Amino acid sequence: MKSPCPQHPHPLRLIQQPLSDLTEKLRRGELKITAPRQAILEVLRRHASPLTIKEIHGALGKSDCDVATIYRNMHTLEGLGLVRRHDFGDGAARFELSSDGDGDHHHHHLVCNQCSRVVELDDCILGDFEQLLAKRHGFSSISHRMEFFGICPGCRPG
Repeated sequence: MKSPCPQHPHPLRLIQQPLSDLTEKLRRGELKITAPRQAILEVLRRHASPLTIKEIHGALGKSDCDVATIYRNMHTLEGLGLVRRHDFGDGAARFELSSDGDGDHHHHHLVCNQCSRVVELDDCILGDFEQLLAKRHGFSSISHRMEFFGICPGCRPG
């Protein structure tokens, strides 16, 4: 996949969870609330789809923090369950804020094979199937991930 197409910027949104709630989770994790961490969380709050480290860096502005700082912080934030990592098979890890901060928000993604545009899909019909599998095989705490790939309307030829 190519890097994201300028014709398809990541849609903006503001996750309902206030930044103060997210920074409180940092405190509970006995982590300092640094300016780079706050800036990264704010960027993730404002984007409706997962972002690469490069995209986060671009949204922050080069003066806020360097790429190495973003990598370190993403690892830390992922460990606390504040962010989720996604791999869509193109070698670029993407990160998004867990909407509830506890890692329980469940959704899927639709990814453009040409421009790497990512659309969140909140509908999931697999919940009953998970319960059936769990019961049939004696498992508990079953989860799944699913991504769909295609070509978005902006990249589709004529």
